[in-house]
Amino acid sequence: MTNLFITVVNMSITAGYVAIAVMLARLLFKRLPKRFSYFLWSAVALRLLVPVSFSAGFSLLQAVRPLNHSQAGRFEYVPHDIGMRKNPVLDIGVDSLRQLVPLPSATPLASVNPMQIMVWLGSLIWVTGVGVLLLYGMIQYARLWCKLRTATLVQDRIFETDQIRTPFVFGFLKPRIYIPTGLSKEELPYIVAHEQVHIKRRDYLIKPAAYLLMIIHWYNPVLWISYRLMSKDMEMSCDERVMKRMGSEVKRSYASTLLSISMNSSKWQMGGPLAFGESDVKARITNVLAYRKPSSWVIALSMLAAVVLVTGFTANPKPLQQSMQPAALEKETYAGYDLEKLMENKTLYVGNHMKVGGLIGAMPKPVDLEGKGISLQTKSQPYGVTVNYDGTDDMQAEKEMAANKNVFYRNAIMLLSLIDNVDSITFTVSHAYSVSMTRGEAEFLLGGDVRPYAVDLDNMKNLIDQLNKYNWDQKKEDAQRLSV
Repeated sequence: MTNLFITVVNMSITAGYVAIAVMLARLLFKRLPKRFSYFLWSAVALRLLVPVSFSAGFSLLQAVRPLNHSQAGRFEYVPHDIGMRKNPVLDIGVDSLRQLVPLPSATPLASVNPMQIMVWLGSLIWVTGVGVLLLYGMIQYARLWCKLRTATLVQDRIFETDQIRTPFVFGFLKPRIYIPTGLSKEELPYIVAHEQVHIKRRDYLIKPAAYLLMIIHWYNPVLWISYRLMSKDMEMSCDERVMKRMGSEVKRSYASTLLSISMNSSKWQMGGPLAFGESDVKARITNVLAYRKPSSWVIALSMLAAVVLVTGFTANPKPLQQSMQPAALEKETYAGYDLEKLMENKTLYVGNHMKVGGLIGAMPKPVDLEGKGISLQTKSQPYGVTVNYDGTDDMQAEKEMAANKNVFYRNAIMLLSLIDNVDSITFTVSHAYSVSMTRGEAEFLLGGDVRPYAVDLDNMKNLIDQLNKYNWDQKKEDAQRLSV
């Protein structure tokens, strides 16, 4: 659940930046048909719905790229392993704000990083919020459905009832237009035309879907503002479609109908039905009265600009080139050890099984043995790692263990240097024979703490050189005598 929560948070941050960019772009589109402003919100929806995207040289998110964005596909403002990092940082993509949110540093001797607890609590609060808002929306929808059961059919897909005070579209599979009793014959054509545009454009599906996205990302206030602006653009573009169909001469009558209905209507909840008089009636009336049919060249340029902006908002910047990455992570293999992977998977906690598995995979493999998984002892100290292998057969297991003993000892000390809080490393063959190395034994053999060797590549090479020179049978006996 925590991985899902972090993925959603990263999508939410990315979509928040896109939403702010769309708000700014709407200012440029202020005098253009509102359908183009409405179209811009599709970029926000994609960012909220899909965690990955394509990369392109033309990306309007270049300025808010997180520092660790070196791979195509996704932004990670919050790293998925943030709970395992020594000094976790929330990188929100702006240089002056990278250290804005203070996060607790790790405690190497503890079995659980404080950041792990924070992420788990955050995911629990998030799931609770999603559940509450979803339940609330379902209850509101059910209550309205019950009110509409007594509506009477006026004509095709248009129903009348005295249980409502404003016209709206309601339904998913077979959307219907519901109107309150008492509407004048002059108002009805404008209302029906408006709601029919909603049905033709599938707005009755788009708005609830957008509301579901808001439920998933309920903690982001920028997105709630975006939802309101999207609803406003939806209604204004719908008004303009009616003006185009019925002619500019009906502007005053249409505006009067808007005002009349809005004065009698109640406040509809976000994600509710598509009500005729909802969403900033004053701005809609102003837009209706100022409406002029745009020329074909204005439409063409507006469409081109909208497509370019949506593409720029949807695309990720191209990943950083390998030459731009830190020198400490350059690809390098030394005496069978993949130093790049070792540095990438260095961890404070033995409980991070993905990192531990990555470390083992970056080390020399024993001869004629097949890996059979690892087990981690993390419930109480001493913390340990056990790496299991199967031999070719039971008769050969002891010989294979002896043949690979040097590899096991070297790998054990490397693991002790790269996993801060592990106390012992054990390698087993066919669950019958094993060798182990404790942290105390490693410190005796190396003359001190082995963890500083994992600081950089040069120190790791120095450690590997020392380990390759040892007579392990004699060294192990000396270490065991010391422990006794």
